[in-house]
Amino acid sequence: MQRNLFGMKTHKHHDAHKLSMAGLLISLGIIFGDIGTSPLYVIKAIFNKGTIEEDLILGSLSCVFWTLTLQTTIKYVWITLNADNKGEGGILSLYSLVRRKAKWLIIPAIIGGSTLLADGMITPAITISSAIEGLAIRHPQVPTVPIVVIIISLLFVIQRFGTSIVGRVFGPMMFIWFSMIGILGASYLKHAPEVFYALNPYYAISTIINHPNALFLIGAIFLCTTGAEALYSDMGHCGKSNIRVSWIFVKIALVLNYFGQGAWLLEHAGTQMGERNPFYAIMPEGFVVYGVATATIAAIIASQAMISGSFTLISEAVRLNIWPKVSIRYPSDQKGQLYVPSINLILYIGCMLIIAVFKESSNMEAAYGLAINLTFIMTTILMCVFLARVHIHKVWIVLFALFYFTIEVAFLAGNLVKLTHGGWLTLLLATTLFIVMFSWYGARKIKNSFVRFVNIRDYFPIISELSEDKSVPLFASHLVYLTSANNKNEIESKILYSIINKKPKRADVYWLVHVDVMDNPHTREYIVEQLVPNKLIRIDFKLGFREEQRISLLFRKVVEDMVEKGEIDITSNYETLKKYRIAGDFNFVVLEKTISKTHDLKWHEKIILEIYKILKRFSLSEEKGFGLDSSFVTLERVPLNIPTTREVQLKRLQE
Repeated sequence: MQRNLFGMKTHKHHDAHKLSMAGLLISLGIIFGDIGTSPLYVIKAIFNKGTIEEDLILGSLSCVFWTLTLQTTIKYVWITLNADNKGEGGILSLYSLVRRKAKWLIIPAIIGGSTLLADGMITPAITISSAIEGLAIRHPQVPTVPIVVIIISLLFVIQRFGTSIVGRVFGPMMFIWFSMIGILGASYLKHAPEVFYALNPYYAISTIINHPNALFLIGAIFLCTTGAEALYSDMGHCGKSNIRVSWIFVKIALVLNYFGQGAWLLEHAGTQMGERNPFYAIMPEGFVVYGVATATIAAIIASQAMISGSFTLISEAVRLNIWPKVSIRYPSDQKGQLYVPSINLILYIGCMLIIAVFKESSNMEAAYGLAINLTFIMTTILMCVFLARVHIHKVWIVLFALFYFTIEVAFLAGNLVKLTHGGWLTLLLATTLFIVMFSWYGARKIKNSFVRFVNIRDYFPIISELSEDKSVPLFASHLVYLTSANNKNEIESKILYSIINKKPKRADVYWLVHVDVMDNPHTREYIVEQLVPNKLIRIDFKLGFREEQRISLLFRKVVEDMVEKGEIDITSNYETLKKYRIAGDFNFVVLEKTISKTHDLKWHEKIILEIYKILKRFSLSEEKGFGLDSSFVTLERVPLNIPTTREVQLKRLQE
């Protein structure tokens, strides 16, 4: 029989994500922080303290406009948002939709996840640094690096307390931010209205073909769209309708600001850019302090969205078995609010490392973009598979693939130019995260290849008799094993070895609990099967990849429901306890599978297992990973590959 846990109906995301003013405000606060703070550094990065060339102004602005149109508007807002997994988005949600199509799809999913996390380390550093450096316009003697370090440190400290209270002001604050940058840009357009020629793609194409430093230029232009992946990753918070409508307002504000900066550049063509930032240069002199303050708040909001997105990404990765089991806390009752202490620390260390190495935002610009560029390419790969899955005509899929692979590989070439200027650091961070993810996933695959399953029906008689055998001491009234067997007629041979051979364990009822991680994000259902009535019961939990696996609590809920329906009697069989109708005890047995012999493994498998052993020291134990109370858990270590005696050569000597 299949039931829904806690009486919940199937998650209906459509109602929560309908177009509304509240949804539009939420999308401004959560979705557009990263891409919305790009004007702080994009134009500055393009001209890179050099001479302001008149030919380059229209060309670079045209590149920015068409990058926002083709990459952000068409690829992400129009196309990719359609790949929603019951309302949820992000590269791992997309992977969950297509993972059954081919095993190799785990590779782009892991690359995309690791590069997105690496991007989460540099986003707070570059956005907050760019905002605070505006102080140097009026107060050049003020040291900005310590201020940036203090703000980022406080941002990471408050994560443990939850951000639901401050989260309520994110939307209104970002509305003020986008209104401000739009008005500032529009007010400066009158100084050089010819800047609108940049809407013609001819200027973009001509600049890319003719400019001597075209690759460096492409790498800098790419910074205007780095936040596009966040539009998709955070879709579950407010829905695609709200994102699409609010993007109209956001894009207009961004384009007006970029073109306003372009008008300032045309006014100052032929001069040296130096330390000037056109973003602050178009502000009236008396407004700069307010502009810096608003920019700082917007940068903090953008950073917060990236940190929260990283927490969500890791919680998904843990349930998909591509990240070590780590502690995940829920500091508030707000949906989607979670806190991952280990990732908070990793992101903070990464941010501090980037600030220590690069110090100023102008130096960070060289490191920014390479990691997220790889995420874009991985999303394109997974999207091609998704489009095939939903039966889009092959011609359209090929056109989509050719068009976006061409654009994104060109951007990658531009970002690779930055490799020696700082891109190496983000690539190193992303590679480290990839090794962690791939090693954890690979080690589980290797271990699972050694797991042997047997037909459980062959053991029904012995389990029934063992339950009644008074000569065997009672181990527990109810004995619960976690099984990885997908087939209800199978069971790991090691579980039977634990029950029958390794100190026989008598129990009144044996329970087998299986967790199936579903492709849907919020499924909470279960199936109960009485394999041997009142003696051997199997429970299959079907949990979405975004659901917390609190097995102890979920199991207790299922048992309570079964008792209420009269399907099971959990009263203890001890005479005294039975007399007073006291429930019997429950004991979980967790089998920790180990590989004792590795000489038969391939060299790369040995490396993966060595890395896995290191990661295991920092991950949660098996029982904590499944949310089990350690006081009711028996841990047994079982070797998966015991050498057989056939391999042993011995000669017996006569006495």
